[in-house]
Amino acid sequence: MTGGLLWFLLVMSCMSLAGLGLSGFLVSRAHSVRQKRDARLAMVVTPHIRTHKLEISAFTRPQKPRDQSFIGMASWVFGFDPTTPDRYPLRWWIVVTIALGFATGAHSLVAELAGVMSWAVIPVVWIVVSRAFFGFFDRRLREQLLAQFPDALAMIVRSVRVGIPVQEAIRSVARELSYPTGPEFARLVDQVTVGVNMDDGMNEMARRAGLPEYRFFATSLSLQNQTGGALSETLEGLADVIRKRAALKAKGHAMASEAKTTVAILAALPFVMGLMLWALNPAYIGLLFNDPTGHKLLGIAAALLVGGLFVIRTIIRRSLPA
Repeated sequence: MTGGLLWFLLVMSCMSLAGLGLSGFLVSRAHSVRQKRDARLAMVVTPHIRTHKLEISAFTRPQKPRDQSFIGMASWVFGFDPTTPDRYPLRWWIVVTIALGFATGAHSLVAELAGVMSWAVIPVVWIVVSRAFFGFFDRRLREQLLAQFPDALAMIVRSVRVGIPVQEAIRSVARELSYPTGPEFARLVDQVTVGVNMDDGMNEMARRAGLPEYRFFATSLSLQNQTGGALSETLEGLADVIRKRAALKAKGHAMASEAKTTVAILAALPFVMGLMLWALNPAYIGLLFNDPTGHKLLGIAAALLVGGLFVIRTIIRRSLPA
């Protein structure tokens, strides 16, 4: 009885092993057939597939290759864009020269206070003043571009809806809108006219503008060119988002007006008190200008005032919507 049971279990084990082996063979054969079929399908379809790589750059700032020339290195240090000199009221080298004069004056003021270390003030002030000047006009240009961008999108949407091609719609924006949006789109039209790819021209315009809205616009056109889709609805939604962001930013600036007024009062208070003390007791306040110890105290007070104002300004700017 026991021997028969053993033989039965042995036969069943052999049958199970044979079944597993057959299953593995069938699975391997089916996988091989699938691979051959996919390879034949790829050979037929690959020549007809677009090989242009789709790059989504709406959330990343386009990177410009760093120029290793003298002007390229100077633009990286002092913060100006040599490709768009019309956005600045003065030539970059004039601004840098004036900033160097400010830096030399600052060195002469702190020379007695800091000694040899005062020479470090020259490059710091030189770079800070230059970048502040160029940054002011860059920010003003971006604000103007952002304020006019919804109107440009609305013009493109209306043109596309009536059947006008996108390039002609962009050309109409270049003709009808004022500075700075009109010239930016005109530059894009000129680049496309001489043979530059539309996607490359849009990415370059987004890089010059430095706005995420322009990157979204470039991405929308790139997707529409490569995959198709309803461009008018996308651009109309983008224009609506921009208007809402502008309203939110204006509300934030209105709410921060009290803090800005406080900063202005704190900045003016030392000068007002100094003038009052000078009028009441000139000898008392004159120690700050005539005595070496007074020079040091005056320098420390000026540094603390500038540092405090910079911290408050940074906090206010970080609290406001971008």
